[in-house]
Amino acid sequence: MKLEQYQESARCAVLSRDDAGVLTIRLHRQGGPLMWGGVPHAELPELFAAVASDRDNRVVILTGTGDTFIGMTGSHFGPDLIDPDGWDRILFEGLRLVNQLLDIEVPMIAAVNGPAIAHSELAVLCDIVLCSDNAYFEDAAHIPGGLLPGDSMQIIWPMLIGHNRGRHFLLTGRRISARQALEWGAVAEVLPPGELLPRAEELAATIAAYHPTLLRGTRHAFTRPLKRAMLEDLHVGLSLEALAALAGRERSRSEAG
Repeated sequence: MKLEQYQESARCAVLSRDDAGVLTIRLHRQGGPLMWGGVPHAELPELFAAVASDRDNRVVILTGTGDTFIGMTGSHFGPDLIDPDGWDRILFEGLRLVNQLLDIEVPMIAAVNGPAIAHSELAVLCDIVLCSDNAYFEDAAHIPGGLLPGDSMQIIWPMLIGHNRGRHFLLTGRRISARQALEWGAVAEVLPPGELLPRAEELAATIAAYHPTLLRGTRHAFTRPLKRAMLEDLHVGLSLEALAALAGRERSRSEAG
């Protein structure tokens, strides 16, 4: 697939690619910071699949808009969370969201330009994670919102920062600052906001100069342990998330009746 075939396919992302083959994906919502919801949940898996199929891409930079990487307002998905058919669709998209990201076969650099309070796995599953010093990570979409964290957050965060820290992070809804994430090894560099994207572009230009076969092979080597972990536990986690949400619906109905 060629860039022109998918460049404008997602309402929640702006894509550009330079002559060196560095593709930049900038997440957004109507030109402002991306607020997570049904649209990116449905669109990003298909976008990642298209990016993975384009062999002209040499490096991918994933970043956000303004001072937020991914935000969230109100309910995560609204009425879909209490509907079995809606959950069937969410499971389908949730599996593809993570797996298609990991199927991108060139190195990925996350430039986390501010808070990542929903689906922060999209950043920390990248090969190099850079943060602005005003960024933080928070899983506001799950336990604090009454949902089980089963969409890969339960896999990647304990893997990155340790099982006890990871479980504490998910159960309490705490925020992890960029500096704390650096200390714990979840991110590689913390920079002033104005230096973040130039640093990502500098790293991307250096990496893109290597032979594409080396780049694809390195990405495959890096993602194999992550893919094994997702194969083991992602579908189970999403299923448990759906079950817990539906149980919560029944409880609410009983209390209302």
